[in-house]
Amino acid sequence: MSDIFPKWTNKLPLMAGIAAVVVGLTVTAGITYYFTPKYTRVGYQPKQPVAFSHAIHADQLGMDCRYCHSAVEKSWFSNIPSSGTCMNCHSQVKKDSDKLQLVRDSFASGQPIPWIQIHKTPDYVYFNHSVHVNRGISCVHCHGQINKMDEVYHAKSHSMAFCLECHREPEKFIRPNELVTKLDWVNEGFDGKKAVHDWKVQPGQSCSTCHR
Repeated sequence: MSDIFPKWTNKLPLMAGIAAVVVGLTVTAGITYYFTPKYTRVGYQPKQPVAFSHAIHADQLGMDCRYCHSAVEKSWFSNIPSSGTCMNCHSQVKKDSDKLQLVRDSFASGQPIPWIQIHKTPDYVYFNHSVHVNRGISCVHCHGQINKMDEVYHAKSHSMAFCLECHREPEKFIRPNELVTKLDWVNEGFDGKKAVHDWKVQPGQSCSTCHR
């Protein structure tokens, strides 16, 4: 057999094994890096059943986020408003618009509008909206400049690194509680470090903070 195969072929199994390990590690690293929320979620913008513009409602009209998302200060989730909330205004405003027919039908039948969820926390992550909103963390920090969006899209990565950035230096993101829903607020002298101290803001950084 030695006359048929040169001696270096004896190393082929070892070389094949090393190549398999290198390829496996490269593929694993690539999947780990590119399958993070930064690459798989940012930019996600499904077509919703009703064309709702935050730019009109939150920006032009100046509606407070909490009028529609009424549970955000009390609950772990930010509720989607019922069609009854919409009809509080639209029974008078654009009450015959074709664009709002599904809203009127939902209100009449009691069947919810089939909105498509854009921001969804994985089952292995615990997140509480009320804790953040009640300690000066505004909607825009996690959802982007939503008051400028005609159609909502996934603007921020919501990756672990994204969350830890705020947990490690909350003073850079915190604002006065009464201005949490003022989405175009610009910090002009607010002392974030003092607020973190005075409000006893102590965001955890251990695994159990978010993985329970």
